[in-house]
Amino acid sequence: MTRTTTLERSQWQAALDGVTADHDGKLVSVELLDASVGHQYEAERMPFADLSYDPKDDVVIVAVGGKSPRYPVVLRHMVAHPKEIDIATEDIPETAVRVVAPDDTATLITFFPAG
Repeated sequence: MTRTTTLERSQWQAALDGVTADHDGKLVSVELLDASVGHQYEAERMPFADLSYDPKDDVVIVAVGGKSPRYPVVLRHMVAHPKEIDIATEDIPETAVRVVAPDDTATLITFFPAG
């Protein structure tokens, strides 16, 4: 069973900065989990660039690509006014982050080893 940690809002910025530092050079998938339209991938195993929380604008931003000629463009997925952030790190091969939007749509960010 995977254990997750639900973060307090005051921890979001530091925790996501830590995820970014720990996962440099990894691949990432960004999946939108929406009961009304189904699960949809926005990015699948793309080079990870950044995961951050901007408290001023109250937005979580995950960025992929932009690190090589193969993926020269940065794709950014944003979750405005998130109401919950969970991080799973135990009993799974790689870290996974779930960000819940005000409408209960979730964004799942899953990391994979490169190569």
